[in-house]
Amino acid sequence: MTALAKRAPELIEVPLSDRKLVERFIRVPWTVNRLHHPSPHWVPPLLMDRRDYLNPNKNPFFEHVEAAFWIAQRDGQDIGRIAAVRDADYVKFHGEETGYYGMFECIDDEDVAAALIAKADAWLRDKGCERAIGPLELSMNYMSGALVEGFDRPPDVNMPYNPPYYDRLLSGQGLEKGRDLYYWDIDMTKDAPARIVKLAERVKTKSKLTVRPMDTKNWEAEVATCLEIYNDAWEKNWGFVPVGPKEFHHIAKDLKMVIKGDLGMFAEVDREPVAFALSIVDPNPTFKKLDGRLFPTGIFRLVWELVVRPKKYVRSGRLILMGIRAPYRGRGLDVMMMLETHRAAQRLGLERGGIGWTLEDNLPVNRAIEHMGGERVNVHRVYEKKLV
Repeated sequence: MTALAKRAPELIEVPLSDRKLVERFIRVPWTVNRLHHPSPHWVPPLLMDRRDYLNPNKNPFFEHVEAAFWIAQRDGQDIGRIAAVRDADYVKFHGEETGYYGMFECIDDEDVAAALIAKADAWLRDKGCERAIGPLELSMNYMSGALVEGFDRPPDVNMPYNPPYYDRLLSGQGLEKGRDLYYWDIDMTKDAPARIVKLAERVKTKSKLTVRPMDTKNWEAEVATCLEIYNDAWEKNWGFVPVGPKEFHHIAKDLKMVIKGDLGMFAEVDREPVAFALSIVDPNPTFKKLDGRLFPTGIFRLVWELVVRPKKYVRSGRLILMGIRAPYRGRGLDVMMMLETHRAAQRLGLERGGIGWTLEDNLPVNRAIEHMGGERVNVHRVYEKKLV
């Protein structure tokens, strides 16, 4: 038992208007992953990004949610955190009163985890929620799940990383598995399997498809098309919440720096987009060097490594989103788009690529990734708990 695990924790509510408390809330992961359970694989988030993310005046997500935030403190040190979220968009779409456990971080201490979950449960019940899912960053449209398999590798961009004991802490508070999310890795130094190439060519010919790169000069219109396809393609997925235009554009605004070459693409029939795939190069190796700070010198390293000399510093990428309109599903477009992404990544000289996440029960997509040579390397778990 560590020195931090002696007294009952004190929970401090964090109004998002209190900049000092928000800053403390943001920095809890440093305590967990640097001081309490040091890991060479953890990648510190950018502090400036986290400040903007938790700023209701900048993040449109807060226009459709109620949320509360707490820090757990003991002996003057912040040792855990949690958010409780009621998302009106989720409630409306699913017709059920489900809330979220958000931004959970905790030292290896059951008392601290119990206090955090109990506080979130009480708040969610008070808001009328009958069930909760999590941990999520703040919803399923952002980082989701606790890492339960694959602790021996650094996370790709916008994928969670946490100590191995999170599963034990969360399960110990009555949270049960809701869904597992799979993350995949593909060796880009190898060509795609010949049978996949043949299949993709048949799909293109039979469906009269053409593939074009996203036009970053017409970014707003391209993002709007992605949103339309995304909300259509994902609506049946577990935990899905439709994203509004304002929020989707906010999410997409930082992607232009990390979309290289033709990693963003559309498949079209008669010039009408029917599918899209969006991949980005992975800035996490650079972020790790910055230790959360862009200023005063970090911004120069970021631009140098990602913009000026990406071929020297960027070795991997991640397929973060893919969507196919309903009439074109089941025709092999997923395989075709993955192959086109594979080729685009090879043209950029990338050595490996990540895909995900994907739901454990999305068997067609998971099989397509396996056929492409993908290896499952991480599992993230989203838990659920009945509150009534």
